[in-house]
Amino acid sequence: MYWIYLILAIIFELLGTTLMKLSDGFTKLIPTAGTLCAYVLCFTLLSHALKKIELGTAYAVWSGVGILILSIIGIIFFKESMSPVKIGSIILILVGVVGLYTGG
Repeated sequence: MYWIYLILAIIFELLGTTLMKLSDGFTKLIPTAGTLCAYVLCFTLLSHALKKIELGTAYAVWSGVGILILSIIGIIFFKESMSPVKIGSIILILVGVVGLYTGG
């Protein structure tokens, strides 16, 4: 159940960060309100996940998956650049997440 909380926290973090980009520096009301709501839900769910999942593991999974998916969202929807260095860096982050998950 706690992993489900973590997965849902990741989904709301992805939503909140994407809406933050769309809020144009918190100058657009609806994306700004959506950002705040998504992050409240995100951190509420993350706090529930932390009841049973180790902090380092939960945070590594939360942030690592977020970085990967948000990088893809940025490239596809916001036409952000991608370079071999960025790809390699994301892979290293994911290797670290896997290491924390399997080593703990």
